[in-house]
Amino acid sequence: MKIWTSEHVFNHPWETVTKAAMQKYPNPMNPNVIGVDVLDRGIDKQGRLHSRRLLGTEWGLPSIVKSIIGNARTYTYVQEHSVVDPKEKTFELQSTNITFTNMVSVDEKLTYKPHPEDKEKTILTQEAIISVKGVSLNSYLEGVMAYKGSITNKLNIFASEGLFYT
Repeated sequence: MKIWTSEHVFNHPWETVTKAAMQKYPNPMNPNVIGVDVLDRGIDKQGRLHSRRLLGTEWGLPSIVKSIIGNARTYTYVQEHSVVDPKEKTFELQSTNITFTNMVSVDEKLTYKPHPEDKEKTILTQEAIISVKGVSLNSYLEGVMAYKGSITNKLNIFASEGLFYT
């Protein structure tokens, strides 16, 4: 199991960052996400917006990984649940893969909150737990996936920042 965390400070208020994050796909700066379907969306009694989405993704895996897992297909589906709380000013998003779960699980959590010292900034905290199952070299594969996740995170941050200027 590999645990990966990161933090990023956006130089924009929480409302702007949350709006951009909810609309970040499709995105030419991260073409890995090729489809997004809203499965359910509603507001609870506390005024929080809950969304459940299904994301179709296409990831290029290194050839060694493809040979180990025995599958050249890299099209996967991800289930996502998010909660926007406008009163508390939090946006939490949890996602997990629903394809290849017998070989790998990737559980990710993103939290967006106003910066405690500057309300014109927003802090994104990202956590991912990656587990590769049933193959030798699982520690190596988890490291490869965590590295790919960190690269994708940087692409998403650049893309999100770019949304503010388009």
